[in-house]
Amino acid sequence: MSNPLESADPNDSYLTLAEQSSGLFKELGSKFFYFAFPVKSEEDIKAELAALRKQYFDATHHCYAWILGKDALHFRANDDGEPNHSAGDPILGQIRSHQITDTLIVVVRYFGGTKLGVSGLIKAYKTAAALAIEDSQIIREWVKIALDIRFPYPAMNEVMKVVKTHELEILSQEMALDCQMKLSFREGLAAQVVPSLEEIEGLVLTPC
Repeated sequence: MSNPLESADPNDSYLTLAEQSSGLFKELGSKFFYFAFPVKSEEDIKAELAALRKQYFDATHHCYAWILGKDALHFRANDDGEPNHSAGDPILGQIRSHQITDTLIVVVRYFGGTKLGVSGLIKAYKTAAALAIEDSQIIREWVKIALDIRFPYPAMNEVMKVVKTHELEILSQEMALDCQMKLSFREGLAAQVVPSLEEIEGLVLTPC
């Protein structure tokens, strides 16, 4: 598998998880069910946490951590009753060490009767979080921007040339005498795409 860290522009991209993952890790009788989710907002996070609390209502602890945003500046860790910094922080540390964002990791613990101690808990939650990431896949996502454009139908060939040259995504389009398109593309391409579109006669663009 290629390394998503290679050959990438860090200014308009970030690493995240491709899909959800889940599994079970056991330590001295305790069961640690781990879950990883790609998320886009705190609403997504609340929904995933609520679903797990409903499904695993009888668990001893629901510990978690998350990071949001390209620059990973928005984050939280929760020990959910475990000793301070013994659960949420080790989970958060694994998210950070893998340099991923827009990620939620939850570890649901069922106490097995043997106390692990703070160091044992830190190791267990760190291991569970690492497995959650390992069982998913790290991918690179690009920060996207979108533009609404209007142009006369005779300019269609010029517009499509720009679309194909820069591999722009057409989110929607209406074809008539006065055509409309919504285009999406990497933020880092704006300096090339916008001038190319502005050169087309009769074209009007509006940021979304």
